[in-house]
Amino acid sequence: MKYIANLPKAKYKRIVIAGGGFGGLKLARLLNKSGYQVVVIDKNNYHQFQPLFYQVATAGLEPSAISFPFRKLFQNQERMHFRIAELLKIESEKNEITTSIGRLGYDFLVIASGLTTNFFGNENIRKYSMPMKSISDAILIRNTILQNYEAALDQTDPLKKEAHLNVVVVGGGPTGVEMAGALAEMKKYILPKDYPELDFKLMNIFLFEGSSDLLNVMSDKSSAKAKEYLEKLGVIVKTNTFVTDYDGIHVQLNDGEKHSTYNLIWAAGVKPNTIEGLGAEAFEKGKRILVDEFNQVAGYQNIFAIGDIAEMQMENYPKGHPQVASVAIQQAKNMAKNFVLIKENKKKNVFKYIDKGSLATIGRHLAVAELPYIKMQGFFAWMLWLFVHIWMLIGVKNKIFVMMDWGWNYFFSDQALRLLIRPALKKDPENSSNISTD
Repeated sequence: MKYIANLPKAKYKRIVIAGGGFGGLKLARLLNKSGYQVVVIDKNNYHQFQPLFYQVATAGLEPSAISFPFRKLFQNQERMHFRIAELLKIESEKNEITTSIGRLGYDFLVIASGLTTNFFGNENIRKYSMPMKSISDAILIRNTILQNYEAALDQTDPLKKEAHLNVVVVGGGPTGVEMAGALAEMKKYILPKDYPELDFKLMNIFLFEGSSDLLNVMSDKSSAKAKEYLEKLGVIVKTNTFVTDYDGIHVQLNDGEKHSTYNLIWAAGVKPNTIEGLGAEAFEKGKRILVDEFNQVAGYQNIFAIGDIAEMQMENYPKGHPQVASVAIQQAKNMAKNFVLIKENKKKNVFKYIDKGSLATIGRHLAVAELPYIKMQGFFAWMLWLFVHIWMLIGVKNKIFVMMDWGWNYFFSDQALRLLIRPALKKDPENSSNISTD
């Protein structure tokens, strides 16, 4: 395979960062003017703000409001380079990686490729459910739900009409809880106005969680409060419940229950993206990459991993740190300092995680927050959630647009973002098959 074309020959040592999520992007930006050449690869040409995917999926925000192009961020930074590519294989003996667009040499490699959806080996669920791990997934969920409501208008069979209206969310972590809450508010405030011909008393929103509690990374009190808020909004919550099968309409549960829906949103699990080329000693049993206190991959001198894909087993975190954005960002900050120290032949800094707390919102004025010294629920937790997410967004324009959308939705309980936008098709002149222009 050829080498990636048109990358300047490195006059400085090259750091390749595989992944432009919270950790990878933070590290790249901090390495500007560090004395290294930095190459970022990602399968998209934009950073996506994952905590707000569910608001795109429920037509609360535009996709562009929570995305930011890498090339805009790297403008006027001559040692920063970006390529749309996926990491396929690491050849550590050559200090090279194979990507989807060619080979690339490195002096240091940082793996920040994050996690992907885990369907736990269930092929039917993989085939028929809708995950939410990208902007594209969120748009697909939005289109699917809206299309099913359009189809419900012309459905005469009451059971099939109910299946078009029902939504099942699987997974009681922050993604699932926030998604279920947003759907419940759509049902209450918006959908009856858009579809006055439909009886939304037929619509059920289910949230199924396999463990005994929602938000199991938070306290029992916060978990119970989240369940209380969801049920107040009309969500049917079941814990200790697993989805064992799904054929595109029938949801089978482990307790024998069946429910009908064309809308099953899978937020039940994640797993590391597959990386070929690292030895077995570099992985723990769940296939996260084992790293030391400097985020250095076990068995390798110049390969590092940060964020969700990395597992740093420490006394306070024997199974690794929480898979949240704050860990990735703090690891990136420490890594950036360490690369400068490496260049100066100085001793590296040990990573120390500062837990700044956890947040989850369920609906208007309904949220739970756990900070290092205080726990809160309700309105003040909701306001804190709003502030933190605005603060974390990249780009002043995005912050303003999100605040405007939230403000409009708060005062008028309506958004004009419920658009069914599907890619057009064109004919291939060679074989006349349909090709998506998306």
